[in-house]
Amino acid sequence: MKLQSIFRRIGLLGYIFIAILAGIATGWISPPWLVRVFVTFNSLFSQFLGFVIPLLIVGLVAPAIVEIGKGAGKMLLFTVGLAYAATILAGLFSYFTGVTFFPHMIQPDRYVEAAGDAVSLVPYFTIEIVPMMTVTTALVLAFVLGLCVARFTTTALRDVLMDFREVIVMVIRGVIVPLLPLYIFGIFAGMTCTGQVAGVVGTFIKVIGVIFVMHVLLLVFQYLVGGWIGRRNPLRCLKLILPAYFTALGTSSSAATIPVTLRQTKAMDVDPAVADFTVPLCATIHLSGST
Repeated sequence: MKLQSIFRRIGLLGYIFIAILAGIATGWISPPWLVRVFVTFNSLFSQFLGFVIPLLIVGLVAPAIVEIGKGAGKMLLFTVGLAYAATILAGLFSYFTGVTFFPHMIQPDRYVEAAGDAVSLVPYFTIEIVPMMTVTTALVLAFVLGLCVARFTTTALRDVLMDFREVIVMVIRGVIVPLLPLYIFGIFAGMTCTGQVAGVVGTFIKVIGVIFVMHVLLLVFQYLVGGWIGRRNPLRCLKLILPAYFTALGTSSSAATIPVTLRQTKAMDVDPAVADFTVPLCATIHLSGST
């Protein structure tokens, strides 16, 4: 019981930090053949993620649209407009910051030298798991199903969508979230072993610092606005979303972070239907972090 209590206190964010530090340490001291074991796991897990993510979008967005009802169409248009407006503003912020600071920070010769010294690690074997559809196809399918089923008088297809959502939730809770720290561990172990952490991060440490500050400023602004509109404590919300943010940093994938973002968003007392609708959608179209 004490061990379980300790695990619960660590939390997902703690596991992510441990995974990053342990991955760097393992990649630094371990032989390449051992690191390739984790690279192989990452290859398999990324294939599984690529297969599940379109299903996750359909399984969460379509039932959420059904639950929202007739207002889902207007909500969709508003969310898409807001997401693209925020992405454009973030892009302008990035552009003017980049042209102002980065030419004085980036030294291409040092990066080429570091990249040339890096070794390559490949998995011991790979298994290709082809997704049933692309992410964009999944979004369109979810919109069509959700908007149409919301107008049905019968409940047969509605019940199918709700049951499918339960399947997706089980996969998220039982497989994806528990294995994400190990996935992040493998990423940093591979980067360290190949020399990318020492070379690339060492070369671009100032740039990374600027980007991190930009992320913080953007997140604080967005959460202040969101907290004011939603009448919630923005600092509490920022604290709750940290596991999702560091998962995104570790995996470099908004789509792979969807399960964590969804769980932490619901922990903010956001309506579950709204969270199921907006999180998978905005992970695809709200690209402020990427820009």
